[in-house]
Formats: sequence, C-alpha cells, structure tokens
Amino acid sequence: MSGVPSSVYAFFIERLPERTVEKGNFKFNAGTGQIEWEWGKKEQYRLVVDGLVKEEKVFSYEELKSFPQIDQVSDFHCVEGWSVKDIRWGGFRFREIMSRVEPLPKVTHVVFHSFGKTGSAPKGQDHYIESFPISELLEPEREIILVLRMNNNPLPEEHGAPLRLIAPYDLAYKSIKFISRIEFGLGERPGWWTLANPIYTIEARVPANRLRKRD
Repeated sequence: MSGVPSSVYAFFIERLPERTVEKGNFKFNAGTGQIEWEWGKKEQYRLVVDGLVKEEKVFSYEELKSFPQIDQVSDFHCVEGWSVKDIRWGGFRFREIMSRVEPLPKVTHVVFHSFGKTGSAPKGQDHYIESFPISELLEPEREIILVLRMNNNPLPEEHGAPLRLIAPYDLAYKSIKFISRIEFGLGERPGWWTLANPIYTIEARVPANRLRKRD
C-alpha cells in the first residue's frame, strides 16, 4: 500500500476489526462465495435489493463480480481522529444496482443492512444499518463505491467481505461492512451508531481540515 507508513498500515489491519460491532460468528470464503457460520451452517452469499422497487432482485457474489468494475484510491477517516491514506478499493458504483432494479419514483433514500447480529441492539436494532440519500450515492464527486476488493485482493472478511460500502468523504462508521440487503425507501433512517449514541450523527462529513487535496 504505497504512501502509508508500515506502522499506520499495521494499526489499520490489526485494530479495525476490533471496532466492528457484529458478533464475529461467521466467515466468508471468497473462493466459494459462501458464508460459513460458527455452528457449521454454510450458505451462498446473496445480496437482496428490495423495498420500494417494482421487483425485488437477488444477486450472488459471482454476479456482483460480473458488474463493470472500477478501482479507486481513497483515504479512510475514523471518527476517533485517525486516518489511513491511499487504500486501494475495487468494486462498482451504486448506479450498477440502479440499472438493474426499478425504484419507485417517490424513493429518496437507501438503507444498507449487514448480515450477522450485533452484540447489542440499540432501540431494538439488532444488526448494523446505514442510510444515504439516493442522490448522494449517484453523485460522482462523492466517490462512493461498493467494495469487493482491497489492495488488489479479495476484500478480507475482517474488513467487511463479501461486500462493503466506502464513502470517502464521510466518517468511517458510514462505510458499512458485510452488506446483505439494499432497501429503497422514503426519508433518512438513523444508523446503528446513531441509535446507540446520537453524537454519531446521520450526516457524518469528514471535517475539511482532514481532507487532502488531490491532483
């Protein structure tokens, strides 16, 4: 990972998994596309796209890999004040989902859901969620990407495999991991951390003084 001090990169690799709120009772095998639960059950990963759409869609891991793919280099900014520079993410833009489903005209927002239960359930929310305005997901300047790869390798499970979202200009808690469902709906919805503690606001822009100018 060019441009990143080895100590910082090691911190990112070693410490970020400790910040996940999922119970960690599953693994993902990128070779088979299977989720493997600690009690022995194996099932194929499926991404469900539903809500206010004309027809629900379900995509396999292989189908997601067949979408037009892009790579981008982005910084990762934690709410705690540290950042990791120049991570290479690979995946696809949200428009690839939009082109395959028909959201109803009244749709304004999208809610992303993780699989796996969380260790606690703030206000009854027992799995991780985050929401975004649909316009923001489609805005090129936001550089939001749905990620399947990290640093030219399959996304590690500790960093959100099989599928996660990266929103480079939002604080890291908006970049939801382990995505299993994309729900089209009306109005914003508080994410897991916002429900757990309102200091984690629904809108979580990275402060301007933490953003680097790029060529």
